[in-house]
Amino acid sequence: MAQPRPRTLAELAEELGLLEEELLPYGRDKAKIRVEALERLRDHPDGALVLVTGINPTPAGEGKTTTAIGLGDALRRLGLRSVVTLREPSLGPCFGVKGGATGGGRAQLVPADDINLHFTGDFHAVTAAHNLIAAVVDNALYFQTIPGLAPHRVHWRRVVDMNDRALRQVVVGLGGGAHGVARETGFDITSASEIMAILCLAQSRADLRDRVARTVVGEREDETVVTVEDLGVAGSVAALLKDAIHPNLVQTLEGTPAMVHGGPFANIAHGCNSLLATRLALKCAEVVVTEAGFGSDLGAEKFVHIKCRTGNLRPAVGVLVASVRALRIHGGAGRNYEEPNPAAVERGLVNLDKHVENLRAFGIPPVVSLNVFGSDAREELDLVIRRCKELQVPVAEFRGWELGGEGGMELAEAVRGVLRQNRVPSAPRFLYELAWPFQKKLEAVARTVYGADGVEFTARARNKMARYETLGYGNLPVCVAKTQYSLSDDPEKVGRPTGFVITIRDVRLSAGAGFLVALAGDIMTMPGLPRRPAAERISLDDQGRVVGLT
Repeated sequence: MAQPRPRTLAELAEELGLLEEELLPYGRDKAKIRVEALERLRDHPDGALVLVTGINPTPAGEGKTTTAIGLGDALRRLGLRSVVTLREPSLGPCFGVKGGATGGGRAQLVPADDINLHFTGDFHAVTAAHNLIAAVVDNALYFQTIPGLAPHRVHWRRVVDMNDRALRQVVVGLGGGAHGVARETGFDITSASEIMAILCLAQSRADLRDRVARTVVGEREDETVVTVEDLGVAGSVAALLKDAIHPNLVQTLEGTPAMVHGGPFANIAHGCNSLLATRLALKCAEVVVTEAGFGSDLGAEKFVHIKCRTGNLRPAVGVLVASVRALRIHGGAGRNYEEPNPAAVERGLVNLDKHVENLRAFGIPPVVSLNVFGSDAREELDLVIRRCKELQVPVAEFRGWELGGEGGMELAEAVRGVLRQNRVPSAPRFLYELAWPFQKKLEAVARTVYGADGVEFTARARNKMARYETLGYGNLPVCVAKTQYSLSDDPEKVGRPTGFVITIRDVRLSAGAGFLVALAGDIMTMPGLPRRPAAERISLDDQGRVVGLT
């Protein structure tokens, strides 16, 4: 099958209704779109928004990105002007377990290697902006320029875009007084940075700067907060992000435009691409396909409660990506999940049931996309299709990896059918009110989305929530950081666990991003590499081409 000629940036811009001066080319195959384009197009009607989410995955993922890309291609084959809006890959997973994050097979973004490795520098800009704040905080401690700010009251950590468990807890300032104030701190991965979340939720340059300014880095001895504005560097941080704020434009192998911008993880952050890219795409297309990380218990929940609330988005369809290999795990197959096991699939269908329920709880009509792998048995696929019919939810087999847009036609037809029924979607259904106390918000998410019996809080978490509510931050939404492998906070509890509680061990205030992060179970904000990381398989050939990055 011949690969189509990549379209030029000018061709992509023309299809999207963008002006030549609104593009900032990065070479010949990728560009940034100036944020001013959104203001020019503000009176254009919005296209339909399709959310791609999934069930609880295997360690290799269930192909949500591949599905989103293949669906975008298939919708374009149906004659609809479609755009795919996705997150940028982090170097951590690229060199860790999952490898690249630009789709797979014939449902891929191009140029894949560039997107996976550095792209247009957005991750580096976020890392630099975040660490500038960290450097200025330590400088303020050294010169005592913020009266009352003590080392033990600073909670702003550093970030790096790499999985590195050795940096989770570190001590800085060693070597004597000339080298700063000795204190314990640590690193998070850049995808967990509050600056990344701010970039992805900002609605303009001014909003970006304002969010940075109100970001809290610590507290004084009198318990008043210290912000980036107090440090005097909100402008410098915004300056470092001057190019990163512009959405990135690339394309799929079949030439469907794709806006790839921002990269927060869904298991430790809010897991959605930038609001600017999504809103711009809605002005440029009839259908926008966007992805929220991991399952409906993580990415989709945060998409609704954080991104939709912030940007007044109204998703018309929720595509739930499932695979029989994941259902085997949820049915007890364990490490043998690559081998056909109809009995395990049938037992694991309860996980699919819960994610369908979740989308309906959010008021988003679901469509199940059954991502077909080579090891799948026909009997297993039929079990899933039969269950979807019982649940009265449309289902389609998806073969985008093998066939590209052609392999997504069945899914595209199912999605188009729901779009025709839901021409004017209402706002999604929120499971909690912003005026509720943090504890009540977390209990609403845990009981309704995870199926938990309740939530337990450590004394540290409870005291900090009460403190933040007293300081006036009680009206923020919550962002739960938990394992992606289970509906619970224990990765070993597969399927649809019951009789469990969620344990919130700590909370972090993200005042600039506009949410409270609740750390559940043993989730880490700095991942580690596996025993045999993907980095061992990646190299550069004699022609300068990257090999082994899949």
